[in-house]
Order: sequence, then structure tokens, then C-alpha cells
Amino acid sequence: MSDSPKTSLPAGMPTLRVMPMPSDANIHGDVFGGWIMAQVDIAGAVPAARRANGRVATIAVNSFLFKQPVFVGDLLSFYAEVVKVGNTSLTVSVEVYAERNRLQADTVKVTEATLTYVATDSSRKPRQIPPLETI
Repeated sequence: MSDSPKTSLPAGMPTLRVMPMPSDANIHGDVFGGWIMAQVDIAGAVPAARRANGRVATIAVNSFLFKQPVFVGDLLSFYAEVVKVGNTSLTVSVEVYAERNRLQADTVKVTEATLTYVATDSSRKPRQIPPLETI
């Protein structure tokens, strides 16, 4: 993979921050894509559940792009935001940045994804997403 230019973290607080451990990687220290996908799903569910005001379930991974490899010891920051709201579903965009070589503060965008969640009731059946409160 080609080196991408150094970047800075987006403004605002990340939804999730995590550092992959050796058990999350292959014998060469490259983090498994499936592990990253699971973390993206967790990060995406946070704003989805907040906007849906309750339980949500992942129903689709609309896009997923691994832009750079992730290594054991990278500090990953996941930025997630709701980009579309339907009657019962929400689409969330997630961007993942890795802080490498923390002494030099190298930061690269490693993953971007779009996922769709459905709001569910206590019986795990789809439910209406409540309207936004107006102040």
C-alpha cells in the first residue's frame, strides 16, 4: 500500500478510541480486518442508538474501505456520525484514524465505512425513529 500524506484528527471528540493488541493481529503484527470491522460497528452504533433513542441493530454494511494497514500499538480513533434518517433506519458514516509513532505524531486515515442500522423495540422488531426534539 502506498503511504498517504500525514493528516490530523478531525475536530471534535472521537466516538471510540482503542489500541489493538497482539491477539487482534496475525503473526506479522497486521491487525485483522474483521477486528477493525467489529470496532467500526460498535462506533457506528453509538450515534445510531443515541439518535434512535434506544436499541438498534446493524442491517447493512453499505461500504467499507481499508485505506492503510493497522498495526499492533496504533492508537485508533473512530469518528461516527448519522448521515441519513429514515422511518425506522439510520445510516452512519465512520472514519478511522491511526496515530502511529506517537513521538512523531504520525496520523493516517486507515478506514472509512458506511453502515445502516434499524431501530428496534424490546421484541427486536423495527420501530419508528422519534422526531428530533425542537428547542
